Amino acid sequence: MAISERIAAALTKKGIAIIIAGRSRDKANALKQQLPANITAVVALDVTQNLDEHLSRLRPKVVINACGPFQSRDYSVAEACIRQKIHYIDLADGRQFVAGITSELNERAVSNGVAVICGASTVPGLSSAVLEHFKGEFSKIHSLKYGISPGQKAERGLATTQGILSYVGKPLRPFPGHRNAVYGWQDLYRQIYPDLGRRWMANCDIPDLDLLPERYGIGAIQFSAGLELSALHLGLWGLSWLVRAGAPLDLRRFAGPLLTMSNWFDGMGSADGGMHMVITGEDLSGAPHSRSWFIIAKDGDGPHIPTIPAIILAKQLVRNELDLTGALPCVGLVSMDAYVQELAPYEIYTCTL
Repeated sequence: MAISERIAAALTKKGIAIIIAGRSRDKANALKQQLPANITAVVALDVTQNLDEHLSRLRPKVVINACGPFQSRDYSVAEACIRQKIHYIDLADGRQFVAGITSELNERAVSNGVAVICGASTVPGLSSAVLEHFKGEFSKIHSLKYGISPGQKAERGLATTQGILSYVGKPLRPFPGHRNAVYGWQDLYRQIYPDLGRRWMANCDIPDLDLLPERYGIGAIQFSAGLELSALHLGLWGLSWLVRAGAPLDLRRFAGPLLTMSNWFDGMGSADGGMHMVITGEDLSGAPHSRSWFIIAKDGDGPHIPTIPAIILAKQLVRNELDLTGALPCVGLVSMDAYVQELAPYEIYTCTL
């Protein structure tokens, strides 16, 4: 089940009526059959064609945009929502896309009295929730080192794959704590997770690299992702060196075949994944202080984690429980307590060391 389908299922279970919209009416109808009642309409549409007309006719209170990869998208869907005075949420992970939402759309969103929330997913939704939870223990945060490692059998969407491949082996835009150039899917290290053991990690380009240091005064930041199987992780690392060396490779073109090939190895991996955050700095008295926080997902429940910010925020907007207007990234909008509560039905737990 795709992330958008999980969000739809969660909202209907909470008694919130939804409209299922996508390019394929057959797929939309198939999803409708899997869900309880509370389906207002099923619509086949292309967000690049006549979206204002569709929104004017359907009049949703909130639009949740899961049409990635956002690295190659513009703000046209959000702009249409603003024009129609409809709240907007997306699950974007494109660094420039999320970081630029306020400067591009805030004035128009405020004028039309709507909330435009960008990046309502694990990063920066959950990552900022963790920082909000622990920030009271720190007078200064010197560094944040964190990352995500899904299980081999976890769902891997084409859009996410395309997004990662868009920067593998390429220099990332500068961010705090790194004087020299940082390249996508390089700077390997091994992270030890509770229950999962060691996982390889490598650089990824996400909105947090711009947003979190500014918000929380972080001196140095590093975000990485990892594949459970060493052969696949190191294979992509090898491709990153070819791209870095100047080989004429547009890895995004091979996203589909690479994703298919990776699925061949599912029998060698698990459905268990995790996320870690290591925060170091000074406590309120100025003494060295650190926190290591983990979230571990078992039995294939990991894909529920990125759905939670959109579910919580959509529910609040529909029920008029969130007094928010303007365009902003999803930083500090969801508390860790609320996040963990939404995950309670699943085989997911958190721990702090």
